[in-house]
Formats: sequence, C-alpha cells, structure tokens
Amino acid sequence: MLTYEQALDYLSGLIKFGIKFGLERFSELCRRMGNPQEQLKAVHVGGTNGKGSTCTFITSILRAAGYNVGTYLSPYVYDVRERIQLNGDMISKEDFTALMSEMIPVIEAVGKTELGQVTEFEAKTLMAFLYFARKNVDIAVIEVGMGGRYDATNLVHPIVSVITNVSLDHTERLGDTIPKIAWDKAGIAKPGAPLVTAADDEAWPTIHDTARQQGVQQIWRVMQSGYDLPAGSPAPDVAVYFEGKDGEVTIDLPDSKVGPVSLRLAGDFQITNAATAAAAVAAIPTSSLPIPHLPNSALRIPHSAFDRGLSSAYLPGRLEVLRRRPTVVIDAAHNPDGAKNLAWSIPKLFNYRRLILVIGMLSTHSAEEVLDILAPLADEIIATKSQWMKARPAHEVAEAALKHTQNVRIIEPVPAAVESAMESAAEDDLVLVTGSFYTIGEVDRDAVIKRRNPDH
Repeated sequence: MLTYEQALDYLSGLIKFGIKFGLERFSELCRRMGNPQEQLKAVHVGGTNGKGSTCTFITSILRAAGYNVGTYLSPYVYDVRERIQLNGDMISKEDFTALMSEMIPVIEAVGKTELGQVTEFEAKTLMAFLYFARKNVDIAVIEVGMGGRYDATNLVHPIVSVITNVSLDHTERLGDTIPKIAWDKAGIAKPGAPLVTAADDEAWPTIHDTARQQGVQQIWRVMQSGYDLPAGSPAPDVAVYFEGKDGEVTIDLPDSKVGPVSLRLAGDFQITNAATAAAAVAAIPTSSLPIPHLPNSALRIPHSAFDRGLSSAYLPGRLEVLRRRPTVVIDAAHNPDGAKNLAWSIPKLFNYRRLILVIGMLSTHSAEEVLDILAPLADEIIATKSQWMKARPAHEVAEAALKHTQNVRIIEPVPAAVESAMESAAEDDLVLVTGSFYTIGEVDRDAVIKRRNPDH
C-alpha cells in the first residue's frame, strides 16, 4: 500500500497529461473498475459559474432531509480532498490512499493502450465514483469539470441535470459564442432526467432545443419574479420564480414556497444559485429517492429541509472574509461573469476607505477582461502568480492592470503579495484576493488571521 504522500504525488504526476476531452478512454477506465458510476443516483451540475455553490446548496438541502450524500466538486481551494466529500466531510487520507493504490495498476494498463494516458481529472473522477458507490450514498451530486458534453463526469446517467448559467469562458475549447458553449453544456441532458437551468435568454433556446433533441421530457427554468419570456422564446415545462436581495431569498416551487431564507454564502448572485438548487431538488423524481430515516417516510423532502439546507450551506473561497481591520476577502472569480458578480457585491457588502486588489490568474483566462471589470474598484493592484503550472505570469497580469492605473506592483509568491497588501492597508481598508482558485488556495490563512496590524 502506498503512503498518502505517495498517492498524492502519483495523482499530481498525471497533471502533465493535460486536459483531454472525450469519453472513450474514461469509459474503458471505468469499465475495468466495475463501472461504479452505474451504481449512482446522480444530480449532475454544469454551467459557467456557480456550479460549486449550487452543488453545495443541493447537498445541504438533501442532507437536511436525512439523505446520505456524496459531493464531487471542481476544483478545490485548500486540499485536493475537498473535491470528494461524504455528507460535507472530505474523503479521509486513508480512503484516498487505498483507492489510489487500487486504481494505479488499471490507470497504468489503460495508459499502455491506444487510448493513451489517463489524466489527473479522470483519475479524480473515477475515485469519486468508486468512493460514492462503496459508501452506498443515496444521492451523488456531481459537478462538471469543463463544458459538459465531453467531460469525464458525463458518464453518469443523472436523475436530474442542472445548467446554472452560460457565459464566455474556455472559448478555445468550448466555442466562441454563447450558443456554441450552451450546446456543449447541454450535452449533460439525458432522457428520463429533468433538466433545470437558470441560463439567460441568449443561452436558453439552445439549451431547450438541445435537451429536447436528447430526449429530455421535462425542462425547468429558474427566473426572477416578474420576468416575462421574450416573444418567440420556448416556454419551459416548469417555471420556478424567485426574488431576493441582501442575501435573503424566496422561491416559488411548483408545490410550495421556500423562504424567505437568509443565506450564509455571501453575494446576491448566490440567490440565483440557491433558487436553482432548490428547483433541482424539487425536480428529482419521487421514484428516484430512497426512503430517508424520517418519522414520516412518505415525506421525501420536508419543507423545512429547504430552509435549513439553504441557510446553512457553506463553501470556502466564495466572498470569504478571513479577517477584519483590515478586512481581507478571498474570492475565486476567474472569468468576466464571475468578476462582474464580484464587482457588484463588494461595494454592497463592505464599507472601506481603500481597496487593494491582489490578483493572480491562469493562462486559460483573459486577464484583460477580468481587470477591465475589477481594476476600477482598486486604489492599488498587486499582480502575483500561483505555483500552478498553468498560472499566468505576473507581468502579464500587471500589464493588463496598467491600462487602468499606474499604481501596480508585481510580488510573488502569493503569500508575499498578500503580506505586502496587508502592510499597505489601514484598518479601514479592504484587501481583495482573487483571480483563480489556485491563487486564493495559496493564501496563508493562519498568517492573515493572526497578523497584527501595524499603526498607520
């Protein structure tokens, strides 16, 4: 048996094989491991932004209803084991190591075939499928890695499919228009499984038509209260309306009303994610739900589970406040849509004198587009670079920032950049760290929380 460190090193070693779209190799890998995905009742969640939060809301509602829930998230913030969770707890180091030890001979054998080398994402996805199958989860909540149609997670046959939203991201792989990206993401729609989406009008017709072509009979659309579909737009089979502000949401489901509920996850964009999650749970066919350990076994999802689940859901790295005086906030915004949500939320949620922006991005995302949105908020910008192999050089991030202000510095690594920002910050300033999950994952939380602020 491997040690945990050896298992982790082997998995990390697969990163060099990059991202490979297509399901043929992963199908063979799963077949050799007994097709664990076929044992799962999965809620499959895709979209451009909000996937992780929506998965977390869904998990929290189902747990509040008494179900045994596995959750597969992508990516992680602090620990790779965050990606595979059972009832909100990370997979143990012992289980991680045992599964990796079992998988390696099969990974090596498949890698020697004409199908080619197994990728890191494929290995992690297989581990999640095996773990959830062996833990006999009632429901597995599975987040898509990238796109949908050709993503490794698309081997599951879901009981509900979810597309949170669609915006321009990963255009080199998914397409350079909203309809093209929507078509790819709608590839997770399957016959017999309702599809739930909060996508806007540009993506909605493509998602609707693609899902119908793929045999989906029931399509739910999540919309703000008072919204009217444009003339000629396809009508959903089920419309779910919601309203909310300042972190409080009310949701009109087909058979009940949820809320008003105060959300622990900050940012008004989380209101849409919460409504989408509630709709996804409501859309689960009754026949798919096992009887939970509840006094009234006929009551599958109690009304109280929606309230308790939505209010208690938590996910790190989403407008997360690490400390006050000065306020330090980390957020994983990494594309224009995420940056817009962040730029909208920061002034509403926080009072501050100056904002110091610490930003490090990946080469797969546009620094120019993100900084066009975030730079106007900042009084000072520190460009940095995470240790991730696809991190964008800090000087490129700085060049994009210099189009907006001359008050730009380059500091690496990420902990040093954050430390410098805190040295510059007065007690009534705000330090915002963002740009990628890998950037915020390298923030030294303990050092930030414990650091004493010098007099200014």
